[in-house]
Amino acid sequence: MTTLKPRLLSLDVFRGATVAAMILVNNPGSWGHIYPPLEHAEWNGCTPTDLIFPFFLYIVGVAIAFAFGSKKEDQAQHSKLILRAFKRGLILFFLGFFLALFPAFEFSTVRIFGVLQRIGIVFFICAVLFIKTSTKTQLRTLLFVLILYWVLLTLVPVPGVGYPNLDKETNLAAWLDRLIITEQHTWKAARTWDPEGILSTLPAIGTGILGMLAGTWLRRKDKTESEKIAWMFSLGFISALLGQIWGLAFPINKSLWTSSYVLYAGGLATMMLALLYWMIDVQGYKRYTKPFVAYGVNAITVFFMSAIIVKVMSRIKIDLDGEQVGLQTWLYKSFFTPYLSDLNASLAWAVTFVLFWLLILWPMYKKNIIIKV
Repeated sequence: MTTLKPRLLSLDVFRGATVAAMILVNNPGSWGHIYPPLEHAEWNGCTPTDLIFPFFLYIVGVAIAFAFGSKKEDQAQHSKLILRAFKRGLILFFLGFFLALFPAFEFSTVRIFGVLQRIGIVFFICAVLFIKTSTKTQLRTLLFVLILYWVLLTLVPVPGVGYPNLDKETNLAAWLDRLIITEQHTWKAARTWDPEGILSTLPAIGTGILGMLAGTWLRRKDKTESEKIAWMFSLGFISALLGQIWGLAFPINKSLWTSSYVLYAGGLATMMLALLYWMIDVQGYKRYTKPFVAYGVNAITVFFMSAIIVKVMSRIKIDLDGEQVGLQTWLYKSFFTPYLSDLNASLAWAVTFVLFWLLILWPMYKKNIIIKV
């Protein structure tokens, strides 16, 4: 039988690798020179980059099962646990909102939703579901959410358009964002829809539920490690396959966070976690895990601070060949582009940025400094 460990090392590694990948793809040297796997799909489809955010939400779900699993049995503690979850979700939301405001603080055009905001919402709702409901209810909720979202986007006529569709600016999710958030508060790159908007948060909660179910499965004491891994691989494969099949009618799409995308990305995340669990927690292959753990235990901190630093660097102006450019542009054009091809220079900058943060996170990890959000 399995002996539960106080902390799932494979989960920290998975989280750390995911947030490091987030920083890598968010910080190329030039947005005009990116290798295709490091770009998002234009609309339908899924690149490796499109898997990073759902992997993180899935990990949030797994972590909820481990954080609240032993505490939910005491119903007298439920209110306290839900309040704790609400506070954390609210902090995450406002950290994301602050990032959108910083450094200009233009409230009239600030983007209301974003990555950290979605993490906060998904965390809180999934935590309440986990604390107050059974595993069967959580599974039923997942199925209900995925089917409801499919019905809404493919069968409900869009006001002002007259028919249901999945196009960028005329789908139901985009219409709802413009109605409630308004165009000036949506994603700046589009202003007519938001990839982290209101309606698409519904299936994103489904991604968190998938992680919760996996976490609950890993915590079971009546299953051997071999049984856990075998079932996770099997169910993860089935989920990814179902996502591909459903995608024939309801395309896999990150921006819409379609139901097929939830199953596909969640299935791959389940198989990835099963592989890491087998390698690290079962077989004990821990030699190269520490850099990822250093990222994993301070994941939100490094994501937030890396975005702040990028914005600060853009405000620091330096002369370059008679032109005033931001510090990042100056560093990139002075030390990267003269020696590498455009694509490799852009990638090298992103990798350097990831390593720079590792230099900061490593001593924090060694000294057990964990900034909890």
